[in-house]
Amino acid sequence: MTGLARERVEPLLRGRLGRPYVHEVECETTQLLLAGDAPEGAVATADHQRAGRGRHGRRWDDEPGSALLVSVVLRPGAGAPTAQLSLVCALSVAETVERAAALEARVKWPNDVLVEERKVAGILLEGRDDAVVCGVGINVNQLGGALPAHPRIPAASLRTLTGREHDRALVLVELLECLEARYDAWLASGLTSFLPALERRDALRGRMVTVGGVAGTAAGIAPDGRLRVAGADGAETLVASGEIEVT
Repeated sequence: MTGLARERVEPLLRGRLGRPYVHEVECETTQLLLAGDAPEGAVATADHQRAGRGRHGRRWDDEPGSALLVSVVLRPGAGAPTAQLSLVCALSVAETVERAAALEARVKWPNDVLVEERKVAGILLEGRDDAVVCGVGINVNQLGGALPAHPRIPAASLRTLTGREHDRALVLVELLECLEARYDAWLASGLTSFLPALERRDALRGRMVTVGGVAGTAAGIAPDGRLRVAGADGAETLVASGEIEVT
């Protein structure tokens, strides 16, 4: 059995994430497959989304059966700095891509994963009462013609990067394992414990950027997850969110 059917995936799971597990061949978006009272660790996947979306209302298009489209319910508790989960998820995805493709992956703050300056994955967080639904899209088996023709960031898939097909179920299992480890570490000590791992994969550091009305040189990620931007006068601004332009 291949694909992401429950019968295929559940026996492969190594931790608590992925229980319960829901899979649909086609849906509007995996974010809507999880009920508001779904327990932490609930996971939904689909082979195709009719209305997949990314940050700022952008569409996330996929070729049926080729991408990993997954949503995970997390419940970090009241008062948790949930915006940081973008980086927790992004680092987990980067590590997953490195394991699956044996290629160096980088995190483009706050929620994109790049390989060789090409986007292979994106993350969307949506708050829902006391839960956060983390949506992840990873380009896995698309050929070049199935990737976006004119994206803001050039796109790639694991297949175009490695020249071979990848088992989406195995990529999913790796992702859930990486996410569980990073999420638990974040709950215990915040971003501090893996800032070095983020710094090693920082795709923006040293680049000229404009974000949230602030322009300057990206100078790394602060311990609270904000982007450090150094102005021409040397003054540093911490940016919590915004549309990144690399200039």
